[in-house]
Amino acid sequence: MSTENEGTAVPPAPSAPPPPADAPAASAPQGTHPGAAPADQGAGESSSAPDPSWPPPPPPSTPAYGGDGAAGHGAAGQGGGGWGAGWGAAHQQPAPKNGRGRGGLVAAVLVAALVAGGLGGGLGYTLAEENDSGGSTTVSSTTSGGNVKRDPGTVAAVAAAALPSTVTIEAASSSGEGGTGTGFVFDKQGHIVTNNHVVADAVDGGNLTATFPNGKKYDAEVVGNAQGYDVAVIKLKNAPSDLKPLTLGNSDDVAVGDSTIAIGAPFGLSNTVTTGIISAKNRPVASSDGSGSKASYMSALQTDASINPGNSGGPLLDAQGNVIGINSAIQSTSNGGFGTGQAGSIGLGFAIPINQAKYVAQELIETGKPVYAKIGASVSLEDTTNGAQITEQGVGGAEPVDPGGPADKAGLKPGDVITKLDDRVIDSGPTLIGEIWTHKPGDEVTITYERGGKEHTTELTLGSRVGDS
Repeated sequence: MSTENEGTAVPPAPSAPPPPADAPAASAPQGTHPGAAPADQGAGESSSAPDPSWPPPPPPSTPAYGGDGAAGHGAAGQGGGGWGAGWGAAHQQPAPKNGRGRGGLVAAVLVAALVAGGLGGGLGYTLAEENDSGGSTTVSSTTSGGNVKRDPGTVAAVAAAALPSTVTIEAASSSGEGGTGTGFVFDKQGHIVTNNHVVADAVDGGNLTATFPNGKKYDAEVVGNAQGYDVAVIKLKNAPSDLKPLTLGNSDDVAVGDSTIAIGAPFGLSNTVTTGIISAKNRPVASSDGSGSKASYMSALQTDASINPGNSGGPLLDAQGNVIGINSAIQSTSNGGFGTGQAGSIGLGFAIPINQAKYVAQELIETGKPVYAKIGASVSLEDTTNGAQITEQGVGGAEPVDPGGPADKAGLKPGDVITKLDDRVIDSGPTLIGEIWTHKPGDEVTITYERGGKEHTTELTLGSRVGDS
């Protein structure tokens, strides 16, 4: 499946992250496509012992990204070693091959970001020009149907309450390259949560601004970013005193069929509201930054609410207005759209569950660095439906199973194929990594694996890795 963070096509996502598998992964839903990429990348969109495989290699070739907020972020698999043991699960890059295996949503996913100064302004001008070409028509009504009542819980009421707490983010590097995405107010101190791929260009000395629906614009700075999770926190400079944080929901309680409301800036059209439902849960999605060098993994909420480049980092709300996810990636059938080469929504959007994003955001605010759960073993990124296989050789010559690490203590060995993490079916390396990262270091999980044709189970306590490098 392909997703976009910024409207850029993404290469196929790897079956597992580059670093070794350091955290168990929950089972992935059957029938998903391997290689999904984050949807909200900026213009153009973690291990025990030091893991030379980090950052994660790009996911294997995957479908073109849709685009949810950041610029061209996609998953792509590269040939090479497995993920280092320091990550959720280290992965071994498979050799290039024709055709695609089954596997989770590890197909390429587009990060939906909008190239700054590009499509946004151009599209607005084009639409205005076309709408003005034939003269104007005024439709008037002599009578009024009375005051319109928008009860709490209606889409209009939810949108009216949430819009004032969302922002359109513009990020640019010191060289002027950048993109547009979305974010939402996390606390009264001025912290804004968004996607890593939305602000990546501004991390090292770039320019970052956040504009509210009322037109007020604030300069901002990156507090912390987690490339593996595709989550970032920025802080407004001279933040106003009347900020209203959005209420966070419980993504674990979300059910397929629940109503969803997405807010973002698709194709530069700020403060856009779209609706849909939760189409599926626990979709394994892998994405990279368009250049195919860095991958992000999530066990995503799937929604059919329209998500396009520029939506990345925006809130996915439930019918009560609670944030249940961060819009991050989409799958698209093509890269076309308004003549810009960017793909658009076909009703397959993916959001990072808010329970995971909240934990990551809090870590970034407190320490400035992300913390990843890990199992301490390298797994293959080969597309498969059989499970996540621990490789025979680790990344950069390292041991495939980190000596003294969680997997080693649990009795796992090279060649073992992990098929379940607790009650979650694992169909590939990327699925395992995404599931591991839904947990926290210190969590105890049950690993089901196959060795020599026989099934075994073992208890494993997840280790931790700090930082993306």
